[in-house]
Amino acid sequence: MHQSPMKAHFKSATWFTLVGIAAATTHYIVAVSLDMFAVLPVLTANLIGFLVAFPVSYVGHYRLSFKNQSPSSRTSLWRFLCVAVLGFVMNQLLILVNLNVLGLPFWFVLGIVMLLIAISTYVLSLYWAFK
Repeated sequence: MHQSPMKAHFKSATWFTLVGIAAATTHYIVAVSLDMFAVLPVLTANLIGFLVAFPVSYVGHYRLSFKNQSPSSRTSLWRFLCVAVLGFVMNQLLILVNLNVLGLPFWFVLGIVMLLIAISTYVLSLYWAFK
């Protein structure tokens, strides 16, 4: 049975949101925990959080969010890795600005930054990484 383009887009966006929440929660819990309990530098804790969350994000998006438009897993993996790394670089830069200028708590800034980055990740994933 063929879905209307609007229904298919809604389904994809819904899965993207759910997978994104799972990956962001993983990233956030790992990064904030490492910052608070392992006393790692914020940028190091954030990197480890990203690395742990990346497989959650990629597998979820490949199998659920964009399953109807996914190219080969090899192609989409490399493309999504580029999208994720770009998002992570922006994430790190915004956190660095916070550390040096604003001085807000890491746990707060990380949550805000992750929401901002999610929007660009969705657009790049929809129109390039999984196209």
